[in-house]
Order: sequence, then structure tokens, then C-alpha cells
Amino acid sequence: MRLKNVLIVVKDIEKSCKFYHDLFGLDVVVNNDGNMILTEGLVLQDETIWKKFLGKDVIPENNSCELYFEEHNIEAFAEKLEKFYPETRYVNKLLTHEWGQKAIRFYDPDGNLIEVRTPM
Repeated sequence: MRLKNVLIVVKDIEKSCKFYHDLFGLDVVVNNDGNMILTEGLVLQDETIWKKFLGKDVIPENNSCELYFEEHNIEAFAEKLEKFYPETRYVNKLLTHEWGQKAIRFYDPDGNLIEVRTPM
């Protein structure tokens, strides 16, 4: 058995697709009316579909998991994030940990937590 995909719930699938393409270069592999599979195995699912399956509300910014990315030129990434998405809600803006690794944490437009770090 292997992990195939990671699914996140979004309110506006087209807006989220643009967000993940603009910042991370992820492209659409499959588009199935309310479910969109992007490169790297990220799946976007429309919130109404998710709520129907679960029968529960989605809780944005619940901080129970995060999408983790690595980027060598994190300063350029932080500038791109600020330029394209100035309304971004941050957990922490770009910082350098005591061991030298740089990191930034923020929420996507739907409150899904994202972390970007320089490789170790």
C-alpha cells in the first residue's frame, strides 16, 4: 500500500487552483467537477461535496495539519507571496531558526496551513 494523494477542502476550487499554481507551480492533472488533482498529488475538493460526505462543517485554520514545501530561494518565494497574495494570513513571516534553516508559515485562502522551508 502507498499514500496516493493529500486532499484539502476549498470554497472556490478555481481560486485555489490559481493560488497553488501561482505560488508552487502545481498544474491540473484531473478536473472532475468539484475534485481537482494537481501535480505532486495535491487534491482540491469543493467544500459543498466534502460537507455532504461528512455531514459536518469544515473548520478553517484548525491547525491540525499542514502542507510542507521546500524552496532553496525562500526570500524570492516570500516576495512572490507578498506580491501576488498581500492579504495572506501569516503564522510567521520569514524567519531563520537557530540551526540556520529558514521558514515561513501561512494559510491558503481557505485556512489550510502551509509551511515553506529551505532544505536541510
